[in-house]
Amino acid sequence: MQSSAVLPTLASITTNLATGWSGANVAYIILLITLPLLLVAAYSIRILLKGRAHFDRVDRQGGSRFLGKGLMEMGYWAMQPLGKLLVFFQVTPNQISWTSLLFGFLAGTCLVFGHYGSAAAMMTVAALLDSLDGMVARMRGMTTQAGEVLDSALDRYVEFFFLGGLAIHYREILPLLILTLIALLGSFMVSYSSLYARSKQVKIPPLRWSMKRPERLVYLTVGAALSPVTIPWLEKIREFPVAIGHPMIIALGIVAVFANSCAIEQLWYTMKATLAQEAEEKRRKLAQEKELLGDDELLTHREAPNHGGPLGR
Repeated sequence: MQSSAVLPTLASITTNLATGWSGANVAYIILLITLPLLLVAAYSIRILLKGRAHFDRVDRQGGSRFLGKGLMEMGYWAMQPLGKLLVFFQVTPNQISWTSLLFGFLAGTCLVFGHYGSAAAMMTVAALLDSLDGMVARMRGMTTQAGEVLDSALDRYVEFFFLGGLAIHYREILPLLILTLIALLGSFMVSYSSLYARSKQVKIPPLRWSMKRPERLVYLTVGAALSPVTIPWLEKIREFPVAIGHPMIIALGIVAVFANSCAIEQLWYTMKATLAQEAEEKRRKLAQEKELLGDDELLTHREAPNHGGPLGR
């Protein structure tokens, strides 16, 4: 009896998948699976022939539990030919940064209308360009502090476009709107806490559950990319005014929770280090004052007239 009940259930699921996914959906799924597999295969061959690729930026930033260092090395390795091509055509880092902003705006616009797949494609291009601007700057010897300021500012705008587009899309669904705003808050607070720590010259130890910009970009983009796969299946009967995209909601939840916890942890380390610096500065000032007072007392004692002593007569 149980096996006969299970078979119709499996058959109904298969039928729903077949009827829910169109030819475009199937092609999209194949592309979504094929591209990462090709990248992994190519990098695996590279490891077998020459070993892992190492990059100073990846070594400085390190990996986390959300985004391993090996994945970051694979991504930077894959972008090397693109970086060299841009250098060949003499594209400047600032031009790449502004183009990244444009694709970030397009990603947010796609999300306003619920086009998750297109938004994921636009955001992928924006993320690639965001990494390539620094790579090209180093290749061409054009790294400047002004360029770093521009890159950092435009990164915030790109992230705002993406999450702002989602907020507009979810505007009629209050819980999802709040979740999106919490994720946006966490994203900005992580960036703020990192910049504040840098301004105070505080070195924050590696966080196990770090949710910095690379992690946020990967999870939000993957959530958007997987949503067109689940919408025909899980949202065949709409419970909300718009398609919500379950993978997108999961990605938002991860970013909302761990980005804010990462920001709080970074601020805590910064406050702790700042208090230690202030205490050390106070001790140093007290030591200097004591030393000055000691010298003054010694000088006063030497210059004071000696009355009544045998040597003073």
